[in-house]
Amino acid sequence: MKTTYLLKAALLAMPLMLASCHSKKTITESTQSTPVATSYDASQKTFLQKVADNAQTTKFITSKVKFSVEYGTQTITLTGNLKMKRNDVIQVQLMAFGFVEAARLEFTQDYVLIMDRINKQYLKAPYAHIDFLRNSGLNFYSLQALFWNELFQPNRTTLTEDDYKRFTSSGGDDDVVISLEDNKMNYSWLANNKSGIIKMANILYKDRFNGNSQLNWDYEAFQKQEDTKKLFPTNMAIALNTNEKEVKVGIKLNYINHETEWETRTPISNKYREVTIDDILRRFMAL
Repeated sequence: MKTTYLLKAALLAMPLMLASCHSKKTITESTQSTPVATSYDASQKTFLQKVADNAQTTKFITSKVKFSVEYGTQTITLTGNLKMKRNDVIQVQLMAFGFVEAARLEFTQDYVLIMDRINKQYLKAPYAHIDFLRNSGLNFYSLQALFWNELFQPNRTTLTEDDYKRFTSSGGDDDVVISLEDNKMNYSWLANNKSGIIKMANILYKDRFNGNSQLNWDYEAFQKQEDTKKLFPTNMAIALNTNEKEVKVGIKLNYINHETEWETRTPISNKYREVTIDDILRRFMAL
């Protein structure tokens, strides 16, 4: 049935994105530091502090979500829930028919969990076992920063004063581009010059042999939170481009709350079968 097809395609979209940026060479998580940007001065320090001050101070963000996926000529739309606890977990629930959970994505500090409720199977793996996350230096805290509309640096949990010196910035009266180079990776953010609000994040993996891969994360429709009075994006547009494919994911938040009473870890029933990313990708290609 068409509905079943769409549900299967939707729950396979995230592992497809995570596995798409395959590279034969892994970026080493070393202690080698990137040279301090010579352009770091008092004005840049002031601007980066303005950007950092926009970070949410609440511990929980929860919301109803409209989740859309575009892959090739296919477009899939589902509803669901987004639940986040700072420095602990990010959960995305995808619902079928508005009330039945079809899939769940869970990111913790230690692992990525993808649950296929329809076929009773799951993938649970550390970040180092997922090519794109490993190669790009992304960990839980990096993904959290992307979801929470904040700056980050690869393999870091928090940013110190010395970390901020690694950024460079350039721009005009309206917008400023914040940049960071780390081995084969280029990270950049577009922020409003006056407010310091981040409007876009971009991650570019450069590979002259296999082609470049690029992740772009746009933020729109900012809404002031009643408790913190800070702005939070209610529309996020995510696009992953490689030399072979393009995947687009849209996340629209409705009724943002700060619920605290929910399960932060998903139990796995013994009725579920563990699979690999390759297994899920093979299922995707067979649809």
